[in-house]
Parts: sequence; structure tokens; C-alpha cells
Amino acid sequence: MSTVIESPVEQVEKNLEEVETVTIRFAGDSGDGMQLTGTQFTNTSAVVGNDISTLPDFPAEIRAPAGSLPGVSGFQLNFSSQDIKTPGDQPSVLVAMNPAALKVNLSDLEEGGTLIINTDGFTPENLKYANYASNPLEDGSLAGYRVHKLPITALNMNALKGNVELSRKEIDRCKNFFALGVLYWLFDRPMENTLAWITSKFGKNPELAKANEIALKTGYNFADTTEVFTTHYTIKKAKIAPGKYRKITGNEATALGFVAASQLAGRPLFYGSYPITPASDILHELARHKSFGVKTFQAEDEIAAVCAAIGASFAGQIGLTGTSGPGVALKQEAIGLAVMTELPLVIINVQRGGPSTGLPTKTEQADLFQAVWGRNGECPVIVVAPATPADCFHMAIEAVRLAFKHMSPVFYLSDGYLANGAEPWALPQIDELPKINVVFANDPANFMPYSRDPETLARPYAIPGTPGLEHRIGG
Repeated sequence: MSTVIESPVEQVEKNLEEVETVTIRFAGDSGDGMQLTGTQFTNTSAVVGNDISTLPDFPAEIRAPAGSLPGVSGFQLNFSSQDIKTPGDQPSVLVAMNPAALKVNLSDLEEGGTLIINTDGFTPENLKYANYASNPLEDGSLAGYRVHKLPITALNMNALKGNVELSRKEIDRCKNFFALGVLYWLFDRPMENTLAWITSKFGKNPELAKANEIALKTGYNFADTTEVFTTHYTIKKAKIAPGKYRKITGNEATALGFVAASQLAGRPLFYGSYPITPASDILHELARHKSFGVKTFQAEDEIAAVCAAIGASFAGQIGLTGTSGPGVALKQEAIGLAVMTELPLVIINVQRGGPSTGLPTKTEQADLFQAVWGRNGECPVIVVAPATPADCFHMAIEAVRLAFKHMSPVFYLSDGYLANGAEPWALPQIDELPKINVVFANDPANFMPYSRDPETLARPYAIPGTPGLEHRIGG
């Protein structure tokens, strides 16, 4: 009998290079976990001190067929040692889990960019779904890029099979953590924060938690030992102003901004809304803040939502309603009523793509004319718009301040890009935020419903129930 002696595997020598900025796009089917993968990479990058900006991209269809072009879900992240303002135009790294993800996103990848491809997804059926006449991994069409071909599905399956008591389908769903581990090594990210998140998120399912943990570590170790990668990259901490920071999306910042405005004005906040993408998260976030006197009302339709908010404004509260472009079209007659009655109503429009019903998960900034001139008759309103996800907080406060100062409806124009994108937000000092002055009429002897403030031209604000100030307004 002969004895086989295996020599130890020689560690591949790896180079570590420093870069300033990297833009990564994760792309795959809706069920491939690209949003989760991108979010975890973002959170880790924020923890290590990089400046970040993100752009999630969801399919417009409710559930497109697996492997199809319309079903591609993406998440783009720009992280840097410098101050950045956008999630970037062209990604420098594209992670493609199947042919459709490659087909949809390849044209955006910068020249000479890095491709990390799950070769197991490039089956004849998936190639056909993506309208490829030949396999791009074999026909030379990717010659202008640095291509890393990894059998991610098989590597993940081999790592987990026999180590966890999960079905093949459940094991396959862990492959996004394998891919995340590869990217963590490639860009010198620690795994500890994601491992802690896995334990917290999947604590009630220990086998799934174990599987995701193994997949993440295996992906990291694979990248560290394979000859596929000879170089990995490090990005220094960004130089940012001192303070306490958290990652925030535009919708979260919008909601918190209006809660802050309520406290600064000393008036309760009422939010009347009908669920609509991409504005629904504002309703969800505001509903969590009842302890601050926030009232949320999910109406039966857009018209009921805005009319309820007008009623709240008439009663002396901060009347707020939120929607997207199609919902604004339905609200316009009621907004005209708020203009005619001169009430401090705020209308949030989180703009989305296309006319009519449009594309709920796509972004566009095409509703400015609708906001300014979208009502019948002479019907002017104030329009404000935030510039970044974090700026949504401050612009929400400004919208409320202007509404009360001028006794006028105010349009707050956000969009899907801001709503779902995220960036670091420096928690403000409360005493540095602008106070919102709300003055109610209380002198019956000199009260006239439509007399004018000589500076702002606003009419006096008399709320129902004030003795001697009974009056009629209407439209």
C-alpha cells in the first residue's frame, strides 16, 4: 500500500493598494439578496469611517420571471476617503449574479472596470432569458474589463452542504453572503459588524444564522487564498467634521425633519397619506413617533388624505400629506382649496418615473411644472426641494417654516433617488435648529379673516373655537 503525502498549499502573495474612491454595483435577481448585500457593505463602510452614498434600484414589476431582464435588482454604493455627494455615475466594480444582471448593467461599467461574475448563473436557459446569442464569458466580448469568474453558487453549496440542516433552496439563498465575503476581502472590510447583524437578525433560526455566517467567512477566505485575486484595496477614513453620525435615507430624514419641525413649532403633526411607492416609507417612519404627538392617517384614497390634512391645518396643526406624481394629480383640486383658504399645508411629492401611473421603483425629477402650475385658476404655491438624503431633514423644517410664515401650501419635492439613497448624517444640535414662529389671532376687536401682515402678506391664523373669532372661509 502506498501513502500519499500532500504538500501544504502555498499562500498566494497578495498586494494591498490604497485607493481614494470606489463605486460598486451589486446586481442579480430580486431573490438574490442584492439589496441586503449592498446595505451590509454600506453599513460596514460607514463604521470604518468612509464617506458613503447609495442608490438602490428595484424592478418596476411586482415579480418578474427569474433570470429575466425586467427582474434585475441592483444596489450601487460609492464609498471614499473624500467627501462625496452622489452614488457615482459609472461603477468601477460590477458584481453580476446572472446574465440578465450583466446585460442590464455592463454598459454603465467604467472602461477597464472590474467584473465579478457568478459563472453558475450563466446557464443556457438564463442566457436565453437575457437575449444573449452566445455566452459573454466565452466569446471575448468582455476583453475590455478585468473579469473574475467565480462559481459562487457551487462554492457556497460546497461550504454549507453537510454543515447545516437546511434545504438546497435555503442553502442557495445564502450565496449573497458568500459574494459579500469576497468583496469584504477585496476592499479590506472587517466582517465583525455583519456577523453581529446575522446573529441579531436570524437569532430565531440558528441554522440559517450559522449558514450565513459560514458563507460570509468562506467567501472571505476563498478570496484571500485563491489565485483569482492577487490584489486587494484599502480606502482610508474620510476626513469629516466631528460629531455623531448615522446612516440615513431620504425618506427617513424627511420623516424626522417633519417631527423636528413639529417640536420647533410647538404644534402637533398630522400626516394624511395613501400608500404609494416611493413615498410609503415616510408613513411607516412617522407612525413610529406617536410619543412626539404625531398622528398618522392612512386614508382610503389620495383626495381623502389631502382633505384630512387641510382639516388639520385649519385646526392649527401641521397639516402634512405625502404621495408621488400620480397622487399629486388627484390632490390638485384640494390643494387649490388650501391656496384659496390660505392654510399652511405641506405636500410631499416623492417623484417617480414616467407619466400616468408611471414606474413606481424608478426615479425622475419631472414634476416641477406640475407643482408650480398644476391647478386650475391662479393658484400659486411655494416649492422647495432637498439636494441630498441628509438635506431632506433640514428642507422639511424649512417647508413647515415657510408654510406658517406665509400661510400658504408648500410643495416639498423629493424623488426616488433621494428617498431610497443613503448617506452619513450628522445629528444636529437641537438648539441650533431654526425656531418656527406660529402666531394665532386672539383679538376679536380687530380681527378680519383676510387682513394682511404688511411684511409677509399672510392673513391672520384663527383656529376654530377661539371666542369672538368665528369666521367663514371656503373655496
